[in-house]
Amino acid sequence: MQYSYMRNCSNNRAATFSPPVVTIPIVDLSKPDAQALIVKACEDFGFFKVINHGIPMDAISLLEEEATKFFSLPLSDKEKVGLANPFGYGNKRLGYNGDVGWIEYLLLKTNSQHSNTLTLPSDQNSEQFRCALNEYMQAMRKMACEVLELMAEGLKIEERNVLSKLVMDEQSDSAFRVNHYPASNGGGGGDESKNKNKNNTTNMVGFGEHTDPQIISLLRSNNTSGLQIDVGDGNWIPVPPDHSSFFVNVGDSLQVMTNGRFKSVRHRVIVDNGYKSRLSMIYFVGPPLSEKIAPLPSLMLGKESLYKEFTWFEYKNAAYSTRLATNRLIPYEKIAAS
Repeated sequence: MQYSYMRNCSNNRAATFSPPVVTIPIVDLSKPDAQALIVKACEDFGFFKVINHGIPMDAISLLEEEATKFFSLPLSDKEKVGLANPFGYGNKRLGYNGDVGWIEYLLLKTNSQHSNTLTLPSDQNSEQFRCALNEYMQAMRKMACEVLELMAEGLKIEERNVLSKLVMDEQSDSAFRVNHYPASNGGGGGDESKNKNKNNTTNMVGFGEHTDPQIISLLRSNNTSGLQIDVGDGNWIPVPPDHSSFFVNVGDSLQVMTNGRFKSVRHRVIVDNGYKSRLSMIYFVGPPLSEKIAPLPSLMLGKESLYKEFTWFEYKNAAYSTRLATNRLIPYEKIAAS
């Protein structure tokens, strides 16, 4: 993190600090230093941008086009997909605990044993949408494995696939989400989804602050602003959009698996652009439900574990039963002996 510092020498006034200026870490997957850069980014921010990822822009553009068509349909038609419980189509309501946002979304399973059988209206080419989804999710799965294997190398873990094998497992509980944030100039969303900024203007809270419970999340958007990350002390930093790149979030599970060395990043989406809708697509890398989440033995080297062991099934259920902003890891932290 870089801080801008300025002193007025002419009148001996106290030094004045401007707000922190943060440069989002960039990792070029084609470069030999990718492993080290990933580890440093995960330690410092829990967040980084990936370039030279090898995902065809055609696949990205096709899915974005099909998703835009879907979200342009009447609400009654979109609801024919099935209301999110948790998978399916959702609108404004986020989870089961009162969280709302200026958003509509599709949440889908990625496990090959659960094919996505979207039931779409006749004016929406369901087969083309389904094919675009499957092609994109396969590409995401491949990139997730590459990132996780580079991460393991950077951590100097001999078992290179210690993390990626959780993605490749047939029982992997990964998920895929397409979020649509309508242009906010239309109003609505409810008072609970509004946020006053420093200039006293009203922005819409698209998705409230939270951490992702999974291992990592792979995200991209349609070159529209709104994503912010918390870099500590309540400093929310806007993430400049980049249509051709991907962003990687560290999730709660990875924070535990690295015994706190990597930080699960708190983030949110503020719809402040007024007249342009935002479309984002996120691949959440989840382990099998029965997988035990605990610090990796190869990283401990005699250190004390900071967390109690739990299964992904237990933690996932806990995540669904709490509000978005809750620090869900607190019940699993070990209290140091006094």
